[in-house]
Amino acid sequence: MDYSNLRRQAASMKKGLFDQGHLDEQFRQVEDLQDEASPNFVEEVAVLFFKDSGRLISNLEQALEKYPRDFNRWDAYMQQLKGSCSSIGASRMKSECMSFKDNCGKGNVEGCMGCLQKLKREHAILRQKLESYFQLLRQAGPTGAATRPVM
Repeated sequence: MDYSNLRRQAASMKKGLFDQGHLDEQFRQVEDLQDEASPNFVEEVAVLFFKDSGRLISNLEQALEKYPRDFNRWDAYMQQLKGSCSSIGASRMKSECMSFKDNCGKGNVEGCMGCLQKLKREHAILRQKLESYFQLLRQAGPTGAATRPVM
């Protein structure tokens, strides 16, 4: 197997995530924390992010149904999600969070709903792209010997 080609593909894939605005500089800072002692650190952080963000999105959807027009409650849920997005560098998701919060401030239910749908779409896209990226990194080694976190 041509590991150098796999590494080039992974680098190209990561560059695409930045060029397309899915990730920002914060992701690189998370990568800087990875070392030989924790070779899958970034992937583990991503797994936790997707687990947490999925839960927050679900909680927000429930709040939208259970507490119609409770913009303060909705905003509080979105603030948590925005923080999670910021911590991993999920820039498109963070942008949708900010748009949702802006719509809360305006009392715009339809705007909030539209932003939530876009946010869910961005969440699914980023998850799929990062899963593919991490799979390619595992194939490229040397982290291939490490265990794969469960998403």
